[in-house]
Amino acid sequence: MLSYRHAFHAGNHADVLKHLILVHVLDHLNLKDKPWWYVDTHAGAGVYDLGSDYARQNAEYETGIGRLWARPDLPEAVTRYVELVRGLNPDDRLRLYPGSPWIASRLMRRQDRLCLFELHPTDGRLLKQTFAELVKRVRIEAADGFAGLKAVLPPPSRRGLTLIDPAYEVKTDYRAVVQALKAGLERFATGIYAVWYPLLPRHEARELPQRLRRLPGIRWLDVSLSVRAPAAEGFGMHGCGLFVVNPPWTLAATLAATLPWLTRMLAQDATADYRLDIRAD
Repeated sequence: MLSYRHAFHAGNHADVLKHLILVHVLDHLNLKDKPWWYVDTHAGAGVYDLGSDYARQNAEYETGIGRLWARPDLPEAVTRYVELVRGLNPDDRLRLYPGSPWIASRLMRRQDRLCLFELHPTDGRLLKQTFAELVKRVRIEAADGFAGLKAVLPPPSRRGLTLIDPAYEVKTDYRAVVQALKAGLERFATGIYAVWYPLLPRHEARELPQRLRRLPGIRWLDVSLSVRAPAAEGFGMHGCGLFVVNPPWTLAATLAATLPWLTRMLAQDATADYRLDIRAD
């Protein structure tokens, strides 16, 4: 299905958590000179106009990046993330929000590469416009990112981050995520993988983190942030999580120090909470 447009949700609480972790992981990869690849299975448009009809429909950014934008007391990890968003908004007015590929491109060095998959024709066109000046370092494929992983892994340098971030519009996405991660690990076992998932009151969503945890022989970090209680009618996302395979050793401590503050800032009711679990052996 191609109806999903991330512009409806740009800058919301889920983007905050996802992008804070993305920045930390890529900063960690940059500690060594050896090149890395960033692979994104569902790249989106690259940059989102928060004044567009899509973004204004629910104005989800107001309870996400909007709550952090003017605060003087940001923790270090949040400061690093917000600084990158400010790079798109040099006049200090929050007008644009970056997608994951744009953030990766700002942290990419001359030797690093991006490989982006996007099937939606409109978002694919916008993605190519966003990276028109980086065509030699950014590869964009109008293809199924789940299937495309087989062709791009492992990267030549054997270093990289793969973000698996579908819309979960259809139930088959949940199964496809697990299969894609397994296939990626078979080809590139030492790579870093980040699987984004929604917190929803449906069986497939509740089961996905447990299915990922049961994958054999991997080190993982599983973090989730719930900003409100599940809706009584059983619809709507009340939070999200990221399941990170082969996480940087610094990530757990950074999240443990940051999540209590971030949960308070992004809470939409008194039930807001977070979870952080690790398997390091």
